Amino acid sequence: MISRNEILSTIHMIDQQHLDVRTITMGISLLSCADPNPKRACEKIYEKITRYAERLVAVGEEIESEFGIPIVNKRISVTPVALVAAPSETDSYVCFAEALDRAGKSCGVNFIGGFSALVQKGMTEADKKLIRSIPEALSATDIVCSSVNVGSTKAGINMDAVRMMGEVIRETAERTADRDGIGCAKLVVFCNAVEDNPFMAGAFHGAGEAEKVINVGVSGPGVVYHALQDVKGAPFDVVAETVKKTAFRVTRMGQLVAQEASKRLDTAFGIVDLSLAPTPAVGDSVARILEEMGLERCGTHGTTAALALLNDAVKKGGLMASSSVGGLSGAFIPVSEDEGMIAAAEAGTLTLDKLEAMTCVCSVGLDMIAIPGGTPASTISAIIADEAAVGMINGKTTAVRLLPVPGKKVGDRIELGGLLGSAPVMPVHPESADAFIARGGRIPAPVQSLKN
Repeated sequence: MISRNEILSTIHMIDQQHLDVRTITMGISLLSCADPNPKRACEKIYEKITRYAERLVAVGEEIESEFGIPIVNKRISVTPVALVAAPSETDSYVCFAEALDRAGKSCGVNFIGGFSALVQKGMTEADKKLIRSIPEALSATDIVCSSVNVGSTKAGINMDAVRMMGEVIRETAERTADRDGIGCAKLVVFCNAVEDNPFMAGAFHGAGEAEKVINVGVSGPGVVYHALQDVKGAPFDVVAETVKKTAFRVTRMGQLVAQEASKRLDTAFGIVDLSLAPTPAVGDSVARILEEMGLERCGTHGTTAALALLNDAVKKGGLMASSSVGGLSGAFIPVSEDEGMIAAAEAGTLTLDKLEAMTCVCSVGLDMIAIPGGTPASTISAIIADEAAVGMINGKTTAVRLLPVPGKKVGDRIELGGLLGSAPVMPVHPESADAFIARGGRIPAPVQSLKN
């Protein structure tokens, strides 16, 4: 039974503390759309997406209006296109990205994810075609998001794919240089990618998923921040308990929205992702939560410990609230999308090396970080390799989303707008990793992969 106080508390969180459902994402299987004729395959893709998701936005708006819960984004994820396009006789998969773009716009969604390849152990010809198509595909479309999984705890790290992705990120930035490299904001390189992630840019509909599902991502950095203001100076076990209880309430709201959307769209309910996903708005920052624990500035000594506590307490609270927690579920640290992270980076407290250390204890990884436009592709690949190693060894999902904007140097600022925000250009190490990346091959899976 929900009490009057709980209802009033939730209303207050929505009205004053930036609580929202960050996204309703419909996952759609496109395996039935495979066809030797690429034009016919693209027609099937457009028809299936628009048929399944035609009411997604309308239903999201209905729920938002009826329940008074803000739903910021409505999105679609699809089967990794490298799997769907493999039978098609074509050298470029850009036409598939354009079909996704048209379908997503027809449905009115914010983003559509799944221009993706899973290459953690090796690459098929279809995988190579998709990866080579990414720069043109992301420059020719508006709402398509792309991801490539280059490693896993079970398979190790595909260093040939890592080398390719450094080059792809550079080319994508160059093709969208007039828009501050926004193409790179729609491109994620994963290790241990999950099949039910509702958050862009890394969402895709896994091959092990149902025909269509509804996944919901909730977010509440502002709610957690305000809750911690009530326990100033308290021991860390009290802090952890406060975060856990707050995450419980946030997740319950997400579960309600997910179940309602699932029923109205006649679509299976997948998961609730309870990640703390910040926005550039003041009062909606993960960095400010860490500072509320007693740090003068995010990035200083103690930041990793504070983030570890936060991430663990969020997961515990969510698991109490729902038996369908999935996706990434933790704390995100995207620099350009977090007002506190931006301030810390500009102050020089938050560096690329510190962010890498923080990714050992939180969700995802080096996210939405602007670096100098002249950064060599091999350096970008080396950064990807480092982050993939963190994920592989620790059995967790990690990712890299870098923006090497041409013409930008350390101290400059890029402006992407909306939820993507803005970011100061951060320095990278100048020493070369060329010979390291040129080796190629595969970094073998760690000993902890042998669990059977």
